Amino acid sequence: MVAVIVITIVIILVLAGVRYALSDILQFYSTGMDAGFTVSEIRAFWQLAKQTNLAEPMALFVSPQTLNKAITAFITESQANHTDMSAHYQHLLGKLYKYRTKIDIAHENKRTLDSTLYLDKGQRLRVILPGHGVFQSEILKNDVNIVIKLPTQKNVAKLAAEKWLKKDVSVYLWRKGDAGYVFDSTVLATDVHNGYPALHLQQTNKLLRTQKRRSVRAACNIMAQLYVLSGDEQVDYNTVEMEPGCKCLLEDISEDGALIRVGGKGRSNVPIKIQFELGGKLIVMFGLVRAVEYNKAHNQSRLHFECVHISDDRRNAVLSFVYNTLPASAKEVLEALRETESDGAQDAPAQKTERPGSMTADRSVTTERPMTAAIRSSVPLAEKNPGDLDSLAAMNVEEEA
Repeated sequence: MVAVIVITIVIILVLAGVRYALSDILQFYSTGMDAGFTVSEIRAFWQLAKQTNLAEPMALFVSPQTLNKAITAFITESQANHTDMSAHYQHLLGKLYKYRTKIDIAHENKRTLDSTLYLDKGQRLRVILPGHGVFQSEILKNDVNIVIKLPTQKNVAKLAAEKWLKKDVSVYLWRKGDAGYVFDSTVLATDVHNGYPALHLQQTNKLLRTQKRRSVRAACNIMAQLYVLSGDEQVDYNTVEMEPGCKCLLEDISEDGALIRVGGKGRSNVPIKIQFELGGKLIVMFGLVRAVEYNKAHNQSRLHFECVHISDDRRNAVLSFVYNTLPASAKEVLEALRETESDGAQDAPAQKTERPGSMTADRSVTTERPMTAAIRSSVPLAEKNPGDLDSLAAMNVEEEA
């Protein structure tokens, strides 16, 4: 009885394995026929995949690097068998090159990177290992896995290869002619590739474009004075207001703006300036209210303020405050983004320069992955008392009914 059960289990497992294998083959043939190859050509493809020990034969139809490897293997084998002058060889080789061109053009037209399979050998990478900082690396080979050089910091391998094994990492890169990307992966294996200690990263289709780093915002709880500026006259950036303005609360701050809470209903596109103290230093920022969130229940507004002018010394004071409040994980992300931007600096468009006295903001804001959410500081905020904030009604800047 026991023997019958064992035999039955073995048969089930064998059938399951055959079904799984047939499923892979059927999918491979289906994809090949959709790509325009005949059954005999697809059979040759399948044999090539097995001869080159491809763990994922389907990669032949989507990965230029894998297809290159297959073409090289096909040529080498045909030359060894002296069949490289046959009509069949020339026809199939022509179709291979034609398909190679087709997937290249399709990938270029798509522009947006949707799989790590398309990353090229030599691509520079910035790798974050949580708790250990940002490392530099590059791709040595991209096939079943992404094979990268053992990451370094300032050209020094701070961690041995085995310390990376099975670790989750975040990878940042600038793809030439396109944009910055980030993806999460796992280190699957370590070895030596062409004389370099290497890590094998898992492939993924989950890539996100990164936003150009305009600024880093830190949550805060700072009382400030708000002044409405006249749009009809030149702004004197050297003026410091001695009289109190509209009392407001800064809920977050960066070198190029702030989130301001005020009483009443605000209005967008209003030129304003804010004054407040930061570490004993008076900060004066000039700019525009770009958007308004109104809370009718509390009769308060959040003003999204974009700064168009701040003096260098005050900008540095704001940056010092912001960076000192960032948690370590946020600083790692910021460093990776900064280094990735440096890699892509040659592809970046020319930036606008600020004209003295102008209140027109630089609107070159990208709509990619939000930077603020990723690296915003989690500083606890004190309870806000609506009675502490002045209403904008007294300053004639509430939204007209």
